Amino acid sequence: MKKIVLKNRLPEWLRQDIPDAQAQAILRSLKKQRVNTVCLEARCPNWARCFTKGRLAFMILGSQCSRHCSFCAVGKSQNKTLTLDKEEPYRIVKAIKELRLDFIIITSVSRDDLSDAGAGQFARTISLIREFKSDIKIEVLIPDFLGIPLSQIVSAHPDVLAHNLETVPRLYPRIRPEASYKRSLQVLRQTKELSPHLITKSSLLLGMGEEEQEVNSVMEDLRKVNCDILVLGQYLAPSSRHYPVKEFITIEQFQRYREIARGFGFKAVLASPLARTSYQAQGVFNSVSHLL
Repeated sequence: MKKIVLKNRLPEWLRQDIPDAQAQAILRSLKKQRVNTVCLEARCPNWARCFTKGRLAFMILGSQCSRHCSFCAVGKSQNKTLTLDKEEPYRIVKAIKELRLDFIIITSVSRDDLSDAGAGQFARTISLIREFKSDIKIEVLIPDFLGIPLSQIVSAHPDVLAHNLETVPRLYPRIRPEASYKRSLQVLRQTKELSPHLITKSSLLLGMGEEEQEVNSVMEDLRKVNCDILVLGQYLAPSSRHYPVKEFITIEQFQRYREIARGFGFKAVLASPLARTSYQAQGVFNSVSHLL
């Protein structure tokens, strides 16, 4: 695998857009409604580009995560007592109305401090959105909920359920110390057992020091649990305090991974440096929804 390591600058293909008037308007609306997005909290490189097109991913269960993944920019609780804002789902719906969204993405921080790990808040949010507009499309990107049953999430009928493996098993102790690779695979397996026709998705961030064979093995594991959609993107360290970028994956290598993934039988593959789980989500959904 050809590797590129640049100490002082990013490759040109990782250039980011400057927020335009539309993106700024959405920022003002989100602030007014007091809702969070993973786009901003996680410092996604695509947020300005996506906001310009009216695309965003809401983040529920607050803005402080109970876990301490070394690659993620989302705020950490630092053992502080967290609360559950029961009005949050209503504010999400209000924001959806104001922004006139027709494809909704809901994700969250991890909330291991809650008895249901936050699954109930997901179900309430989905249900309220459906009450507002029954035919709206909803994609959820869920944490592992500490392995609790997913029945209330699946019963709320999202159109896509995503759960990210993020990296290869070997790197979990350093990058996701409170997560479990096997547990994450079980989330995707259980989803298909509960609802065989529910579209499932998972993502990996590359450039953390993984080897090609390890990535291929993860692809194989995902297909064994019937994961439908795979997203591969370039990891970008949010700051010098986070896990460092080990390499920049070339465009050619992303193309190679795309072909390998198609060979494993994924129904859709998004593989590019700026790809993220929710990036181009509506288009990816439209490309596979008729296949299930």
